[in-house]
Amino acid sequence: MKKIIIILLFFFVSFGNANSLIKVDITRGNLDPLPIAVSPLHIDTKSENLESLKKEKLGESISKIIENNFRGTGLFNPLKKDAFVQKPDIAHIKPRFEDWRLIKAQALVTGKILVKDEKLKVEFRLWDLTASKEMVALSFTTTPSNWRRVAHIISDKIYERLTGETGYFDTRIIYVSETGPKDQRVKKLAIMDQDGNGTKYLTLGNELVLTPRFNPTNQLVTYMSYFKNMPRVYLLDIETGIQEVVGNFPGMTFAPRFSPDGKKIIMSFAKDGNSDIYSMDLETREVEKITDHSAIDTSPSYSPDGKYISFNSDRSGIQQIYVMRSDGTQVKRITFGKGLYGTPVWSPRGDLIAFTKVRKGRFYIGVMRSDGTGERLLTENYYQEAPSWSPNGRVLIFYRETKTDSKGKGFSAKLWSIDITGYNERMIKTETDASDPSWSTLLSK
Repeated sequence: MKKIIIILLFFFVSFGNANSLIKVDITRGNLDPLPIAVSPLHIDTKSENLESLKKEKLGESISKIIENNFRGTGLFNPLKKDAFVQKPDIAHIKPRFEDWRLIKAQALVTGKILVKDEKLKVEFRLWDLTASKEMVALSFTTTPSNWRRVAHIISDKIYERLTGETGYFDTRIIYVSETGPKDQRVKKLAIMDQDGNGTKYLTLGNELVLTPRFNPTNQLVTYMSYFKNMPRVYLLDIETGIQEVVGNFPGMTFAPRFSPDGKKIIMSFAKDGNSDIYSMDLETREVEKITDHSAIDTSPSYSPDGKYISFNSDRSGIQQIYVMRSDGTQVKRITFGKGLYGTPVWSPRGDLIAFTKVRKGRFYIGVMRSDGTGERLLTENYYQEAPSWSPNGRVLIFYRETKTDSKGKGFSAKLWSIDITGYNERMIKTETDASDPSWSTLLSK
């Protein structure tokens, strides 16, 4: 995969008031989204192939991606462009603030595009319409084919300035693409931008693949595949396409997860008839046994600082979630509610753990504090699991299986996302059925 390089040029930054315009309450969501106007980006008349750029409507396309990103958060209300009074070229230089306030906008995004010497330069400005002043102005230079990434990076910069949180738009999602009937599914590794565009298939579908997981420090992925009916763990470099086998692990049912520094993987597999948790140093390939219990211990996940591990176990007689130190000591049960708890995944912020809960034949995705308190069930359905966090810890992605009719015939699996307030649940478009998603870190750190 060709590595993307974007040059960031700061031509002017004016932060003004350091406070964000949106106050995010994780317990209730934002029920009054911020009205924001995203003006189509003006195409500089000095651009090469000016008429072609106008015909392609590149400025409108970039602004549309920014709008869609904002709308998808549930925190913003992008206003319809037919209400705009000022033209894009004039608004970018100096907005008539009163014109934009008339349509109830509180923030305004303007921009300009210049294509010269086979380089695309995109400028944007963010305006606080209430205070009548500029908040941020930045410029990005890249190759013209990377215009979608520029739109996502701009979205991240605006999101961070308006909310005080890091954005999550310039990211990718890896998942298992599924086709065919339920009893004969063809499963391939697939990767796409977080908004569902740019899908690429990384395996051919000759072998069953399961549970891909991103490395938190780079674009390396671990996943499990069956080779001659033997579970085998792979490492795949998304950028270079280089793949290597970590090892064969009989009894493994889920692929490993990386440690926060990306130097280890943690996993569970059955050895001598008992399922325990192990870690492996990726450089030395040394395997260390972390738990040693007669119960089934599985689905381990590191805390962001690497000091703790969450996992699920039936050592209490029913499947619950536990937390222990990364060396296997100080094991503590943290869930005591009714139902079965599983697939705990630590938030990148370190404050919450996402999980799957099964009760009375229904599946729930929920979050709780790292000590098990404050449990909140976010979404309920016939079957759903495998939550994965956005890099800012604001949104969860998971997959949901559904029956296609009342008689239970037919089948589909789709990716869904929901924010940690329990609001803004939405399906993420994929070219095929999809399962086992994993969210990357920001590409433009």
